Amino acid sequence: MSATHFELQPTDLSDELLSLIPLKALDFEILYKVASDPEIWAQHPNKNRYERSVFQNFFKGALESGGAFLILDQNKEPNGSSRFYDFKPLESSVHIGYTFLAKKYWGKGYNKALKSLMLNHAFKYVDKVIFHVGSNNIPSQKAMNKLGALKTGEIEVAYYGEPVRKNFIYEINKKDWI
Repeated sequence: MSATHFELQPTDLSDELLSLIPLKALDFEILYKVASDPEIWAQHPNKNRYERSVFQNFFKGALESGGAFLILDQNKEPNGSSRFYDFKPLESSVHIGYTFLAKKYWGKGYNKALKSLMLNHAFKYVDKVIFHVGSNNIPSQKAMNKLGALKTGEIEVAYYGEPVRKNFIYEINKKDWI
């Protein structure tokens, strides 16, 4: 498959723990119900995303990205969101990020299952997947290490309509994933 035909919102990403479905405008309320827990954002660079107006901006960016997903657990209950973004065919790369999961799913293999589904899809089309992780987000940094991602640098990132924050760059190359 060609990198120029990367499908940002496939409809067939699922395993025994979760399913990813393309995010739609109608999903705002059910996703905000998950995102309204301040503990989800406590380690995140933008700690106030639990506030409705801040989350509305986040959600708008998710829809405009064209690569966002609503994550459902095995009982079809919403448990978070993630997305593909910044696809660069000439560099054979794509980013995965803007991920959050409801606290009750933390430490139970859901993040690894989510990222594995997304990485397996991405590596059909690209040679490198990049992640930006907040410099103070220790749990996400540990999760990147568990996935085998390598920290390759630091960058100032302005999330969609939000202030610039220091992030670490993590990468996984196709040859190292397979």
